[in-house]
Formats: sequence, C-alpha cells, structure tokens
Amino acid sequence: MSILAVGISHHSAPVALLERLALDADGAAKLALEVGQTDHATEALVVSTCNRVEVYADVDRFHGSVEAISDLFASLVGAARDDVVPHLYVHYDDAAVAHLFALAAGLDSMVVGESQILGQVRAALQRGQEQGSVGPVLNGAFQQALRVGKRGHAETGIDQAGPSVVSAALDRVAALGVAVEGARAVVVGAGAMAGLAVAHLARRGAGEVVVVNRTPDRAARLAASVGGRSAGFHELTAELSAADVIVSCTGAAGVVVHAGQLGEPLARRSPANPLAIVDLALPHDVDPEVASAPAAVYVGLAALADDLANGAAAADVERVRAIVGEEVLAFLGARSSARATPTVVALRSMATDVVDAELTRLLARLPDLDDATAAEVELTVRRVAGKLLHAPTTRVKELTGPPAGMSYAEVLAELFSLRSGTVEAVTRVDLDPGPDVLPDGGETR
Repeated sequence: MSILAVGISHHSAPVALLERLALDADGAAKLALEVGQTDHATEALVVSTCNRVEVYADVDRFHGSVEAISDLFASLVGAARDDVVPHLYVHYDDAAVAHLFALAAGLDSMVVGESQILGQVRAALQRGQEQGSVGPVLNGAFQQALRVGKRGHAETGIDQAGPSVVSAALDRVAALGVAVEGARAVVVGAGAMAGLAVAHLARRGAGEVVVVNRTPDRAARLAASVGGRSAGFHELTAELSAADVIVSCTGAAGVVVHAGQLGEPLARRSPANPLAIVDLALPHDVDPEVASAPAAVYVGLAALADDLANGAAAADVERVRAIVGEEVLAFLGARSSARATPTVVALRSMATDVVDAELTRLLARLPDLDDATAAEVELTVRRVAGKLLHAPTTRVKELTGPPAGMSYAEVLAELFSLRSGTVEAVTRVDLDPGPDVLPDGGETR
C-alpha cells in the first residue's frame, strides 16, 4: 500500500473553481468516506481550507485510485471530469509525504509560513480518527506532519515574518485611498479570520469596530477583545449602511452581503470617498456585483495573491525546507525499516525452529548425556545460530533505512526461502503498534 495525495488549490485553479469546491467539516468528512469506499483505497483523509481541498489515501493501485478520486472532485463541482482534471495535482508515496510535510509547515500556503494550516491538518486527522476513515498508514504520516509543522515554527520565525491575509487586504485598501484610522469598521463573522481582522483594525486605529455574527455570544466576545461592540445578524443591513470599511469572512455557503444591502450607502458616497469592501471568504460572502460600483473599493482573495507571494523571510523559508527534507528522509527510513522487520522476525523464527528440531534430534540420540553437558551444547548451538544471523539482520535494517535500499528485505526473504505468508503473519500479529495517539494525548483505534 502507498500514500496518494490528489488536490486542488490556489496554485492550480482560479478562485471561481475553488469556490465551487469549498467544503465545511461535514462535507470533508463525507468526501473522505466516499474515497474510502472506492476500489483501491483502505484509508482516507481530506484537508479542506479556504484555498485548497486535498485528499490523502492509502491505496494499492495508482491509476485506478487517481481516476476514482478525480471523478469525486468532478462530482463536487458538478462538471465533466475533463474540466476538473487539468486543475488537479497528484503526489504519490514519497512525494505525497513530502507534500504533506511541506503543507503542515506552511510552505504551500497563500501566506507562506502561516500557522492556521497546522490546526487544519490536525482537524483533518481528528475528523478521520473519529469517523474511522484513517488507519495506521495515514495516522503515522499526519502525526509526523504535525510534528514537522511545530518544529518549523519552533526553530524559525517563518510564522511571524510574512503578512497575513488581513493585513495585506488592509494595505491594499489604504493604497486605494481608504483610510482605516478613524474609520467605522464592520466585521461580518466571528471565526479565526474575523479575529485577525478585528485585531488588525484595532491596531491600525479604527474609530469603531462592530462585529456582526449569527451567534451573539461569539460576536460579543470578539468585539469586547478590542473594546468594540457586537450586533445580531438581523441588524446587518443597518450596520453596513453606516460603515466605512467592511470585512466579511464567514463560513457561509452562499452570499451573505447582498448588493441590495449596499445600494443606499454606496449611493451616498463618491469615488473620492469610497466604501471599502474586503471579502476574505471562500466561497465569497459579498455579491460580486458591488465590485463594479463607482463608489466601492473591493478587495477579494484573488487580488491578494501577488501581495502575499513573497511575505516570509527567505532564510526562514529555506531553513523550513531543510527541516521538511530531514523529516521526510527520517519518516521514509523508519517506514522502510518497519517493512523489513517482519522479514527479520520470520528469519529468526525459522532459525529457532531449526535449532529446536536439531537439538531434539541430538539429545534423542545421546540419552546418556548429563544435564549440564546437554545445557552447554544447547547454549553453544543457539549462540552459533545467533551469531550467524546477527550480520544479515543488522544489515537489513541498515540498508532498508534509506529509501533507495528498500529491496534488501525481499532479497533476504528469497535467499533464506522465507514463505511470504510467514512474513505477512508477522506483520499482522507480532508487530501491532498499539493504539493510535491523538495529538492531545488521547487514544483511538
């Protein structure tokens, strides 16, 4: 079995297509289950963020699995497979592990080094553990990916060097002539992105920050963190009408801020005194119609790609790339060694059986041998067998560590005529690693 990653992101597809693929937690869980039900996959996880959807699966066949997962992506979009496939990227086995580790470290994010992706990878793993779509292969890879991400943040400043999506958006607003300082700002939403928006607006001296959300308690807590105020969703139109800057970043599936709600405030303004509208949601929160209004300054995710491309410090990025490379080699080496272990166990088991049989036959032919001598003979024979096995069993672990030496175990099994069934039985029974451990220390089977 091998790890397969099939995905689509801001690197490979336009925002319009990503919007059609946007998945909430339930949608990601449903997709993982559907992948697990395909012919060649035994495990599946889905990482879904505002700018990517990636499927990870443990598969026994490459082409059939890629085709099945591509069909599922096309089904999500409601389009022909040929219209979606050009925007997909595929990583297999070693490359899939390398991509996952780089993703967790923030190297593949729209904002290079951002730490939010680490929580999203953790959420994908926990979701898979809870619904039973993840097994030992993906569990091991994702656990290691989380450690890689944490190591990158601990050993470098990559998560602090670059701009956030929010700060880049507000920089763009200022460059287009709308001053944030002293402005009345309305933030629609109360999630992680809204929290960043509120913090940045307060830091830049917004005159008033109003948080509007469907859950009043969450809105109130977020607004209180910067001395602002909150409002219920039924008050959205009224709050928008008095705003100078609007930042919308909900997780809604459709439009939240409609053109009709902005008609009156836009009519009161002019190109010299525009209303700033920042839409950081995917799919978009704000009706695209308002972007063409003369009195509107509209900033969406698509406009921020260039601003965010080179945010993190080059030295930090290179150091994190090196960390990812080290961790990939360590993971692949450990996996190769684990694959060799059943062969080693089977070889030692075969030797033990041979020694036991020969000792039984020898002692039967020498019935007058005293106990002390018999014990010494047995010890000597077992020592000889152990010394003969020491070099090949040590070398098999050494040579299967690097990814390039993974066939040595197969050669050893062939040379010593080890039955494949014996090795497989050892894999199933003797090498059970025990319960899988969640990042917070809990256990799950």
